[in-house]
Amino acid sequence: MKTLSTALFLSLLLGTVHVAYAQETKWRIFSEEAISLYKKGEYDKAVEAVKKSLAVAEKEYGPDHPDTATSLNNLAELYRDHKKFAQAEPLYKRAAAIREKHFGPNHSLVARTLNGQAELYRAQNRFGDAEPLYKRALTIREKSHRPDHPDITQTLNNLAELYCVQERYAPAKALYERLLPIREKALGSDHPGLAAGLHNLALIHENEGRHAQAEPLYKRVLAIREKALGRNHPDVAQDLSILAELYRMQGRYALAQPLYERSLAIFEKVAGKYHLDIATILNNLAFIHHKQGQYAQAEPLYKRALSICEKSLGTDHPTSRITRDNLAGLRIAMDRLPPDDETEQRVAQSRFQWFSNIMGRP
Repeated sequence: MKTLSTALFLSLLLGTVHVAYAQETKWRIFSEEAISLYKKGEYDKAVEAVKKSLAVAEKEYGPDHPDTATSLNNLAELYRDHKKFAQAEPLYKRAAAIREKHFGPNHSLVARTLNGQAELYRAQNRFGDAEPLYKRALTIREKSHRPDHPDITQTLNNLAELYCVQERYAPAKALYERLLPIREKALGSDHPGLAAGLHNLALIHENEGRHAQAEPLYKRVLAIREKALGRNHPDVAQDLSILAELYRMQGRYALAQPLYERSLAIFEKVAGKYHLDIATILNNLAFIHHKQGQYAQAEPLYKRALSICEKSLGTDHPTSRITRDNLAGLRIAMDRLPPDDETEQRVAQSRFQWFSNIMGRP
């Protein structure tokens, strides 16, 4: 799920039409308080402040006023950000109805609410509900803004991500190819904001077998993140492993191995929640040694991976079984399985053949 950014929340609060007088109102005071609290990460207090702004707007301006819609929309965004989806949905719908009635169906504020509601549905895997809202928001924004406006690129990105989740790579690819040049022109070629889109476009190429097109994109993502986060950040470790996986799947083991080793070293320093990432890298690194006949190097890596998997997931988890079978496959090659374990040998030999497609990247 995409998290709600402070910038988006702020623009929602200030992007409305106020009544003709200029003096401060209780609605604005509560709204600005909500902004301040949200920036501080005080979610519960921000929610209460938005609720107060909503109560004031409904009392002073009426239930169908644009300021009422703004408070409704902001409260929906806060609920969505904290996965309170049931509370968020009716608020989005009411805000959209008010804005559409007041401003007309093609106003930018209508598009803003539609985009937020679509994000809510995407977070719930309600893809069929999300897509038409994204498309309508995009159509409105294309009519309202210049082609490189941030609102347009936001919806292009959201719709592209929706298609990626559904494995609808052709429309996703077209959107990313439109989106990325706009963002690059606005942000610069090495801006961190480009990394996610470049990664997804690379993943589309990889999934469709275009490894030559995927490789430079993955390299560019790695370079951007190294510059932005430092060479030893866990996100950099993920990118190293992803590029290594691309090479491994192509049998380019000499290129994959040092990337896996560097990724492993980073993850081992932070450990904690990354322990399963460590297990996956150990498995894939062991696989490289195994395939090259380097059995002595592969065995301790498989053993470490198996220990982590069994401790974290249990002995019967599919990942633990795959790891155990990989180790058994190695021992077959080393002639170290017990002679009466013929069934286990057959299973291990069979599963080892499809291990590289199952373990995947961390």
